[in-house]
Amino acid sequence: MQDRNHLSDVQATNSVSLIENGLVEIPMLQLLDENGHETNKEQSPEINETTAKRISTTMQYIRLLDERMVGAQRQGRISFYLACTGEEASTVGSAAALSENDMIMSQYREQGALAYRGYTTDQFMNQMFSNQLDPNKGRQMPIHYGDKKLNFMTISSPLGTQISQAAGYAYGQKMAGEPAVTICYFGEGAASEGDFHAGVNMAAVLNCPVIFFCRNNGYAISTPSEEQFKGDGIASRGIGYGVKTIRVDGNDVLAVYAATKKAREIALAENCPVLIEAMTYRLAAHSTSDDPSGYRSKSEEDKWRAKDPIERFNKWLDGKGWFDKKATDAFLEKSRAEILAALKKAEKVPVAPIEDIVEDVYDTPPWHLKEQLVELKAHIAKYPEHYPKTSGRLK
Repeated sequence: MQDRNHLSDVQATNSVSLIENGLVEIPMLQLLDENGHETNKEQSPEINETTAKRISTTMQYIRLLDERMVGAQRQGRISFYLACTGEEASTVGSAAALSENDMIMSQYREQGALAYRGYTTDQFMNQMFSNQLDPNKGRQMPIHYGDKKLNFMTISSPLGTQISQAAGYAYGQKMAGEPAVTICYFGEGAASEGDFHAGVNMAAVLNCPVIFFCRNNGYAISTPSEEQFKGDGIASRGIGYGVKTIRVDGNDVLAVYAATKKAREIALAENCPVLIEAMTYRLAAHSTSDDPSGYRSKSEEDKWRAKDPIERFNKWLDGKGWFDKKATDAFLEKSRAEILAALKKAEKVPVAPIEDIVEDVYDTPPWHLKEQLVELKAHIAKYPEHYPKTSGRLK
């Protein structure tokens, strides 16, 4: 029987030994330098032209979507938005390395992964405007997407809740014998939540085929990483929990793609979790409620703009003979028009009936919710000037 305390495997010493941070250096996988040149062609993953171009166009589309929706929030057309500017390679590159049957559990900056799966511009807009075509029926904040057909779990606002859920979902995949994994995205700030430690430990002990994908973008809202933790990033925590770990340049699409491919292969073959720490940077504000000029310098941002993941990957595509500037410009023009048209259409769609608040939460709405609905309708009728004419679509 195995020694439960593993004492038989521990090397003894007769002197006090301290293991200090920094004794073990965790390397960062990088396959493209900042000019888009391959650093080691022998290690570059196999990727065909179709997939490479799809990755590129998805990243460019998401950047356009982010720019337009931040503008829409500033105009008061939507209430809130989170852009992923500068982090596109981490989410799109990793999503491209997955199977369509793999479950994606997102935090809130992974719209690129959803777009790569096939989420349409109209779907994005309906969710952000919380109209009656929104599958969440207006119950979620903007950017809290979810799509069952695309195996994209609905986003929750509280940080870290998806981490333990991902461990459990992946355990279910294993028990069902499914040839699929779960990928769970989160930021380095969310790794300070208790759910991170519970979820990663659970996955390690129960051998769950889950990829924990941390976007270490340098800031938890306004708190820089050096004020969040003292250890060597998030990768060191994976090692501490006995989880196979990869650190990758999060602005290098090729490296992210290769790392996620390898992580998926290991998770499936060995029924075990893998942690990926993508070192990237959030060029945008944390959200439209944030002003980053209060906690970081323009020179710092400019330093990272020089590492732009889209430009970097397009230079690599150009070197392969796969980049067509004329076609790219046409795509960008078409996407801008499509996004603007979808925005104008979605904001004209009425909101969901107010009865939806209670009628499909329970099979039979309980008495107290029925009473609250009556009170809510009376309140709106009494103060109509404070609510949009479409508010509630009262029956």
